[in-house]
Amino acid sequence: MTALVPARPALRPALDAAALGLLGLAAAATPLAAQTLGAKIDNDMSLCAPGQGPAVRLEINGLKSASGNLFVRTYRARESDWLKSRRYIHRIDTVPRKGSTTVCVPLPAAGDYAIVVQHDVNGNREKDFSTDGAGMSNNPEIRTFLGIPRPPGLEKTRFRAGEGVSRIAIQVKYQN
Repeated sequence: MTALVPARPALRPALDAAALGLLGLAAAATPLAAQTLGAKIDNDMSLCAPGQGPAVRLEINGLKSASGNLFVRTYRARESDWLKSRRYIHRIDTVPRKGSTTVCVPLPAAGDYAIVVQHDVNGNREKDFSTDGAGMSNNPEIRTFLGIPRPPGLEKTRFRAGEGVSRIAIQVKYQN
C-alpha cells in the first residue's frame, strides 16, 4: 500500500491553483441551476422544447390578476432544503397573467423536487398573507392558523422529474 505524502510547502500554491482550475472547469460543465443555490433565472421556454430537459413545463392556474410579480422557487426534495431561505435551487421571476401562466423550470438532473409559486399581487416583494396567492406542486391544502399559512410537509409536494420535460400544474390560492 502506498502512503500519501503531503505536498511540500513550496508546491502547495501550485497544487491549490490547479485544484481551483479543475473546479472552475467542472463548474463550467454543470448547469447554472446546479452551481448556486438561490439564483434568479429567466423564464426560458426554449428549455421546455421537445428533446430538451430535464425540465418542468409548469402551468400556473388561478391567478386573480396580472399585477405584481410571480415567483417560482424550485427545491430539491430534501428536508434540509424544503422552504428554507435561499435553499431553493433557483427562482424564476416573471410577470403574471390573469388566469394562467406557463413557466419552464430547468432542473439540474432527473430526480425528486418540489415547487412553490407565489403571486406577489402588489409587487412589494414581501409576503402579504392577506392578499398574495400561493400554490405548491401536487396542489396540497395550505392550512392557516390565526391567518398565517402553515405549509404542508415535503412528502405532500414532492414529485419525480425524468430526463425529458415533465408537465405539472399548480393552482394558486388566495385567502380572500
